[in-house]
Amino acid sequence: MKKVLITGVGSGIGYALAEKYLEEGVSVYAIGRDAPPLLDKHPAFFFFPYDLSKTFLLKAEVSEFIAHHHFDLAILNAGILGEIKPLKETMLEEMKEVMEVNLWANKELIDALDAHSSVDQVVAISSATSRVSMKGWGAYSLSKSALNTLIDIYAKELPHIHFSAIAPGFIRTPMTEYLLGEVDRKRYPSIEELAQLPIISAQQAATLLIKSFKKLKGYESGSFVDITKP
Repeated sequence: MKKVLITGVGSGIGYALAEKYLEEGVSVYAIGRDAPPLLDKHPAFFFFPYDLSKTFLLKAEVSEFIAHHHFDLAILNAGILGEIKPLKETMLEEMKEVMEVNLWANKELIDALDAHSSVDQVVAISSATSRVSMKGWGAYSLSKSALNTLIDIYAKELPHIHFSAIAPGFIRTPMTEYLLGEVDRKRYPSIEELAQLPIISAQQAATLLIKSFKKLKGYESGSFVDITKP
C-alpha cells in the first residue's frame, strides 16, 4: 500500500488531500496540531500531534513517527499567512513566526525524513506570491520565496529524492476567507484582484493537485511550478 505524509491536515487543502488519498486506498501519515475527527477514525490514517512552529524540537519529536517507513510522497502543506500589512508595520517577531512554520519546519522535516525514513518525492506547497511582490504580503511572500530556494537547494544535495515547490492557485480555505473577508481592498489592491479570480473548493483542488503531483517528476528536481499555468 502506498504511503503519503502530509502536514497541516486540520482544514483546507491538507484535509482535502488526506481525505482524497484515504478514499483511494493510500495510507496517510499526518502531522499537525489537532487530528481531524472524521479522518482520525480511518484505519489507514496515522496522526502525530505537533505544533510545527516549535522547530527546535521537531526533528527529534517526529523521528519515531516516521522511522523505517517508505513514503511515496511527502506534501509539505502546513503554512501560515500572517497579517496583511506593510513591512514597516510588521514586527520582526511576527515575521519569525511565519518563517518558523513556512520555512524552517520544512527544513527540519526534510532532514528527519532523510535520516530516519525514505521518500521518493517531496512537494512543498508554495504560492504565486513567492514570485510576485505585492503590498502587504511581506512576511508570507518572503517565507514562500525562501521555501522555493530551500527546495531547489535540497534537490542538489539529496539527488535520490525528487523535489518540487508548487503554486496551487486560488482555493477556498480559512486563509482565503480571511483575505476576502477582513482585508481592506482599497489599501491592498491585490486583494481586489484576487477576488476577481475563479476560486475552487479544497476538495476540487485536492483532485487537481493529486493529478499534478504525478506530473511533477517530469520537471527538473527543485523546480517551482505554478500548476494554474498551461
